Amino acid sequence: MASRKIFSGAAPVATVAEYSTRWHSMASRVLAGESLDKTDALAVLESTDLELLDVLAAVWRVRHHFFGSTVQLFFLMNAKSGLCPEDCGYCSQSKVSEAEIPRYNLLSAPKLLAAAKLAVERQSKTFCIVISARGPSEREMDAVCRIVPEIKQQYDLNICACLGLLTPQQAQRLAAAGVDKVNHNLNTSARFYSEICSTHTHADRVATLEACRSAGLELCSGGIIGMGETHEDLVDMALELRRLNVESIPLNFLNAIDGTPLEATNKLNPRDCLRALAMMRLVNPAAEIRIAGGREIHLGSLQAMGLYAANSMFVGDYLTTQGQLPAADYRMIEELGFTITRGSESAEPPCLSGAQEPTHA
Repeated sequence: MASRKIFSGAAPVATVAEYSTRWHSMASRVLAGESLDKTDALAVLESTDLELLDVLAAVWRVRHHFFGSTVQLFFLMNAKSGLCPEDCGYCSQSKVSEAEIPRYNLLSAPKLLAAAKLAVERQSKTFCIVISARGPSEREMDAVCRIVPEIKQQYDLNICACLGLLTPQQAQRLAAAGVDKVNHNLNTSARFYSEICSTHTHADRVATLEACRSAGLELCSGGIIGMGETHEDLVDMALELRRLNVESIPLNFLNAIDGTPLEATNKLNPRDCLRALAMMRLVNPAAEIRIAGGREIHLGSLQAMGLYAANSMFVGDYLTTQGQLPAADYRMIEELGFTITRGSESAEPPCLSGAQEPTHA
């Protein structure tokens, strides 16, 4: 049967078969161990809606190769809210935000232990302790380093700490206390960073990640899309994450919170979000890709499709905004035919060298 032509105006631009071949060829290159370049990554973001299902089908092969049909859940606790001296334009907790949010100092040890218990009940393998700050004070460092061993003694949880900018000495202390990984998002490209923050630089963030790597900690770092960045900015961030060999990549979709400098920004649609997840998977094939904040707003009814590219998601609420009810997440995962894992798949992704495509994909 001849391939059906897809028309744009008077001239045929491609066939359905040609679209499928293009993206599956790209996926095969990735599975063979090839690193995609900037041109390839941009092509994913600039693909048409007519190509979207073919893009996701190709990306699913890569996702399935490394993570099968599993989904890992993450639970975060906003352990210190507001009171931040930084001026990040997207953040409701920054000094320039007028958003009406709870503001409190570091939670007590019993409250953090209770949150860890809730993480286990929600089938999360990783408990993320987050504070709003440029970096942790000595008192906050002491408190985190004391509570982490208690949590790990009582619960079968990995611990991720998100404490702001860290010195090499602070990173070493966290590693010694039993922290498994540190989250510190790049958020966007080096070029665009000054558009969203002036109180620290993109290089400051990279330095924190490098300090954590030197301390033996795993890295969790991703970004936010929809802040006014270009496709090139998003690709540059993905390539930088690959250079840093980040194990875990949360991709947030800007929730333009009232009272923040970006409150009127609304540049996303669900298909763009899916393309961003697909690009991140192809550029960082063995990394854990996590659907993070804003998914309920921007992916909407297409949330489930995001898990054909991503292999993890947050369950429950975010820092200052509410998430989807956990029961809805569990139902979505079950209806996809996927299973929740609390194993180590995402902690130590396999090496790409000599990767072969599974025959059942």
